[in-house]
Amino acid sequence: MRLLTSTWCVLALLTAFPARAAEPANFLFLDADDMSEHGDLLARSDIAGGQIIYAWRLLEPRKDHYDFSKLERDLAVARSLHKKLWVSIDDRNFSLKWKNLPDYLSADPKYQGGIVFQYSYPGTKAGTIKIPNGTVAMQWNAAVRARYQKLLRTLAARFDGAIYGIDLGETAMDANLPQGEKGFTCDGYFDAEMDNIKVARAAFHKTAVTMFANFWPCEWNDSRHYMSRAFAYAAAHDIGMGGPDIYPFNRAQLKNSYRFLNEYRGKLKLVAMSVQEPDLDFIDPETGKPFTKDSFTGFARDYLGANIIFWAYISPWLQPPPQR
Repeated sequence: MRLLTSTWCVLALLTAFPARAAEPANFLFLDADDMSEHGDLLARSDIAGGQIIYAWRLLEPRKDHYDFSKLERDLAVARSLHKKLWVSIDDRNFSLKWKNLPDYLSADPKYQGGIVFQYSYPGTKAGTIKIPNGTVAMQWNAAVRARYQKLLRTLAARFDGAIYGIDLGETAMDANLPQGEKGFTCDGYFDAEMDNIKVARAAFHKTAVTMFANFWPCEWNDSRHYMSRAFAYAAAHDIGMGGPDIYPFNRAQLKNSYRFLNEYRGKLKLVAMSVQEPDLDFIDPETGKPFTKDSFTGFARDYLGANIIFWAYISPWLQPPPQR
């Protein structure tokens, strides 16, 4: 019975596929690496460009002192190879090994520390415990958000049209703050993220602006209408949508961003999705093996309407054949 139910669900989803769409462009997801480290892969004829993450701290190491030297170098490499550069601005991270936000945010009281911790919740014999595993900027704090938006405007003044696309990182976060703590509210977080994407859209006129709305804090299955409102705004204002993970037919994703990506096929400026390193271990229930390039591409193209796929550069199909 379970197998029949699973098969019926997959068939029902497949009926939502349109006729085969155009193949998505392949970009490399290069994390925070230098473009020059991956010249051989970028030079491939089936690769259109590379996506690189730039931490806020890197771009603004001191208040009002901007350093775009790494971005400039990466752009120069992309141009030399006749490839496109996609920029992801990082105001959060998922490891305590790196510090992504400028120090001045934690030094001035008006920023209230500037960041909060994100957490993981591994199950243990003693119960579920909370372990800090990263940080996220307090964008709901108007003073923090004003600084971030100044960075976006400064980037646009220098790089609009020079970089192919920009995103502001995923909307999901795991701070799990009670309402009111450090000024956090669920609506305040959503409003802040929407305000940031509006500022980015107004600042960049030639570069594609995209929102990675995968999940929203406090919401499941559009319970607060955050996801539906974000997609409606994006469609009306030439904003692309996307996310950090392609996970074919994953139930959690289908309850959140995937259902709207499917609903808005052909109505968005563009759709950019990622196959990042952890995604390569996702298991295809049909084969019992990791999803293949064709599986990722087919789902992204036909169900999500993806125009671009950012591939982890360690993806098997990008590796050279073994030497004999």
